[in-house]
Amino acid sequence: MAPSPTGEYHVGHIATLLKNYAFAKQHGGQFVLRIEDTDQERKVEGAVEKILKVIKAYGLGWDEGPDIGGPYAPYTQSERLPLYKEKALELVKSGNAYFCFCSHERIAQIRDQLRAENIPPKYDRHCRYLSSEEVQAKLSAGESSVVRLAVPDNQPITFTDWMRGDITVNSDVVDDQVLLKSDGFPTYHLAVIVDDHLMKITHIMRGEEWISSTPKHVLLYRAFKWDAPIYAHMPVFLNPDGKGKMSKRRGTVAAQSFLDDGYLPEAMLNFFMILGWTPEDQREILTLDEYIQEFDPRKMSSKSVVFDLEKLRWLNGLYIRRLTTDELKKRLEPYIPDQFPRNKFAEILPLVMERLVVLKDFDSLTNFFYQTVRPDKELLLKKATPELLTEQLTATEMTLAAISSWHETELENAIRKLQEEKAWHKGQYFMMLRLAVTGKTATPPLFETMRVIGQETIMSRLQQARKLVTE
Repeated sequence: MAPSPTGEYHVGHIATLLKNYAFAKQHGGQFVLRIEDTDQERKVEGAVEKILKVIKAYGLGWDEGPDIGGPYAPYTQSERLPLYKEKALELVKSGNAYFCFCSHERIAQIRDQLRAENIPPKYDRHCRYLSSEEVQAKLSAGESSVVRLAVPDNQPITFTDWMRGDITVNSDVVDDQVLLKSDGFPTYHLAVIVDDHLMKITHIMRGEEWISSTPKHVLLYRAFKWDAPIYAHMPVFLNPDGKGKMSKRRGTVAAQSFLDDGYLPEAMLNFFMILGWTPEDQREILTLDEYIQEFDPRKMSSKSVVFDLEKLRWLNGLYIRRLTTDELKKRLEPYIPDQFPRNKFAEILPLVMERLVVLKDFDSLTNFFYQTVRPDKELLLKKATPELLTEQLTATEMTLAAISSWHETELENAIRKLQEEKAWHKGQYFMMLRLAVTGKTATPPLFETMRVIGQETIMSRLQQARKLVTE
């Protein structure tokens, strides 16, 4: 996996990384992490550290990389600049690349002119046919230059994609791509080819947006007389509504943000496993070890798949309920508010576990246990008059004050007996009671909830609700 430190790590990056990781492990290979930081203008300070941290937070690691080294170190491209220059000059010497001295202004002018004519913008090869004497004179004079790929005319460029079969394009549609910039940094195209070859990368699984760049890479492999690796270009994720490529404009896509919201990393990985691929038996719950054993990139769908948030939420809830109480408490720790009554944690947790979808929900699911409650007056009056509500709340207070034990069984027996004796509408009365004591229309089982909240608080809330309906 070769992230660029230009911003937050995307969930699509983690999904791609997972597939590379699983394939490497399945075949007893090495999973390599390389930092591609040649785009110095877009580089974000501290991004490398964040990327390494979030990959580890998802429970994944690497066999070779910038922090642990390996036989082909360094694994950060900005530390390999002399190598790229050497290889670029090799291509110039063999006639597969050339020096270009055109200014940024001239390049921009050419591109604008071609766009105005509805022609795909390409370099016009102005410097390609300079004589060796002209080139040397310009270099000796210190003119700024780049190195460009000398793309051959009218040649078929074919490569095999594991998911799409053979793909062929004509070289006439390929630009004379810049390989080495004037600041000595390589472009992605040169650096990735040099590093993949020298680091003995055998398989590359990356996003389908790189399909259009692959012909350039094939030409570079040919120019160097190197064997190309095997490619698999995976489809992008679509937004949860199925419309368009998943992007920041339509909601969060940062891998860390999902963990911050309380999605479990193991649930996230399981979700990525089944997006566009399923095992032979079609099951949806997979451990990482099972995925490593069964994943086959050649059986992945080549069609874009929807990032189904509802499926992810379902999976996450399932994984939450598989945790032991101690493990769940540990995972919940960052999400428990300071004012939460920790002495009641063991009583409250079982009441909300079934409704806990992401860990961040813990606060909203439990805050009525200890915070001030003010029910919605309109909801209270929706199916009852102020007079009826006052009667119900007063009688409920008296009933609860008379019970001998504040236990859910006795609470339920007393309240149900009161409702039946008064012949109040069951749905209206119990919704009124739930609203009065919790402020919510949906809660854990009512009588267990009342027991945990406590008699003093419940009586106080009933009195407050009675005052509210008569205001």
